[in-house]
Amino acid sequence: MSAIASAQSKSPRRAIILSGGGARGAYEAGVLRFILDELPLRHGIDPNFEIVCGTSVGAIHAAFVAATADMTTGRGPRLVKIWEDLQVGEIFRFSRRELLALPRMLFGVRKVAQLLREGRRPDRLFGLLDTAPLEQLVLQSIPWEGIRRNLKSGRVDSVCIAATQLATGRAVIFTEQEKRSHFAQDPQDLIHMQAARLAPVHALASAAIPLLFPSVRVGSRYYADGGLRLNTPLAPALRLGADRVLVIGLSHGASPTVSEALAQQRTAGFGNPMFLFGKVLNALMLSPIDADVARLRFVNDILDHGEMAFGPDFLEKINAAGASQGARALRPIDHMVIRPSQDMGLMAGDLLADADGKLELNAFLKMFLRAGGSGSDDNGDGLREADLLSYLLFDKAFTTPLVELGYADALAREDELLRFFSDENTSPPASGG
Repeated sequence: MSAIASAQSKSPRRAIILSGGGARGAYEAGVLRFILDELPLRHGIDPNFEIVCGTSVGAIHAAFVAATADMTTGRGPRLVKIWEDLQVGEIFRFSRRELLALPRMLFGVRKVAQLLREGRRPDRLFGLLDTAPLEQLVLQSIPWEGIRRNLKSGRVDSVCIAATQLATGRAVIFTEQEKRSHFAQDPQDLIHMQAARLAPVHALASAAIPLLFPSVRVGSRYYADGGLRLNTPLAPALRLGADRVLVIGLSHGASPTVSEALAQQRTAGFGNPMFLFGKVLNALMLSPIDADVARLRFVNDILDHGEMAFGPDFLEKINAAGASQGARALRPIDHMVIRPSQDMGLMAGDLLADADGKLELNAFLKMFLRAGGSGSDDNGDGLREADLLSYLLFDKAFTTPLVELGYADALAREDELLRFFSDENTSPPASGG
């Protein structure tokens, strides 16, 4: 048996990687509904993950998946109901009175600065929006003690939540296991694994979109959205020993080329700062998935071609050589990526243009639209992209179609998902979506 086949002969150690993307997270909920409830009903399989990792809204989903891992039914509908009950006015409390008080809020920054100089540490730093509704949602929708129960039973091995530490700019991976591990750290590494007893504060820190949501204090340090440094937390799962990973992305796959006409249309739209900011967010969210998956494929190809060229003990030999230099062992990684088959920026733009009373924006989002001059960019050729709003539209008018899209995209990959959850040796399935 070859070294690679031997490495995959034991039962796979599976991980799920849940990305960040604000309101786009409803898509993740749709994918999870299919995986957690429909696959068991259709095929009698147990869709279990030993390692669960998430960033931002994906961190909230990761906590839910880990906390409910011992539930046999109803997990998917329970998660979807949270998204289908959302109303943007309840999540973003921002009345006209608060809009008028915005200058006073900004001047209040000086008071916070004085507190910090005196050594006092407020729980939150700045932020334009009242996050109390989101905090209540995180507290009430996730049975947090279930994480400990499932870790203790062995149902789940590791749960990771990624956040960005403001003082250092590093991605910090808050990681809970039944027995705390010592994580070997490279001082130069920008990803820091930190043992923690996970709580709502970690998920809120991971989801703290800069400027909009206040940064969150965990211990003596402040943290912001994990997506700033690690929107797709694949590296932590690999460090924890995953050899089969499922990534759920929240950005529509970029085509290899963009037509010159479309590029010109989008450039013309850059006069709208909200449109431009949305494109920047998309760039931040999109590239990590592609880069990480490309790196996985590259390593898999090296191991496969090395075995063909140098014999079945190739993997064993290069790992022995690497170990003498303190390098981590290499191993083949099966991987699968599910990502939206439709552009969610366009979906948001279409909704804003054709809402017909289904969507009531509060004062804050209306301010966003006025600041940019429009809620969508329709240039007369049907291009209505509202990328930034697609991250902020926490409303069932937008999230319900995203849930349905996620479910449909997972259903279209049913055969690949069955292979993913089988214990048979598989070659890495083609990623995409």
